[in-house]
Amino acid sequence: MQTSLTRCTWCGEDPQYVDYHDKVWGRPVADSQELFAKLCLDGQQAGLSWLTILRKQQNYEAAFCQFDPEAIVQLPEAYKAELMHNAGIVRNRLKIESVFKNARAYLALRDSGRPFNEYLWQFSDGAPRIFARQGGDIPTSDKVSDTMAKALKQAGFSFVGTTICYAFMQAVGMVNDHLVDCHCYDDVCQQMHAFSLTT
Repeated sequence: MQTSLTRCTWCGEDPQYVDYHDKVWGRPVADSQELFAKLCLDGQQAGLSWLTILRKQQNYEAAFCQFDPEAIVQLPEAYKAELMHNAGIVRNRLKIESVFKNARAYLALRDSGRPFNEYLWQFSDGAPRIFARQGGDIPTSDKVSDTMAKALKQAGFSFVGTTICYAFMQAVGMVNDHLVDCHCYDDVCQQMHAFSLTT
């Protein structure tokens, strides 16, 4: 881990958090299943820190079939009760149920002819939004996340409020909220300029 580099302050000095900031956060994601996984994980964050969920990510992937919606919906009802005893994830009944609800909603969109990646990226007009953020002026929601949250709820998803949706957009590169003096800013901007759902 390089500690001499300037970073967004939110990641602190935790090695796992720094690695996530440097290699994952803000870099555009086109893959539908990867977007589904991230949306589900962001929902698990509600009321907690992202670092808490990040540390449990591999446990979530093991518990929820690597976030394959087809596999999730085929899990027996009794499995939900087993998950309430899984110390590797957040044992909250509503949050556990949300993954199953989200998988069903994902498949319903797909079966209606709407690929999940296209559905989500439509809210940012199919391209990342690039900002020049200074310290202290990063929002926790905006009109785009409001619209996304409302649409996702209507489509049957849960734990998708506007704050969760904005955090999701930051993470998957729908917005560049790296600070302008962060060492990742220029590299993320380049990835965003080159991004296309069709490549």
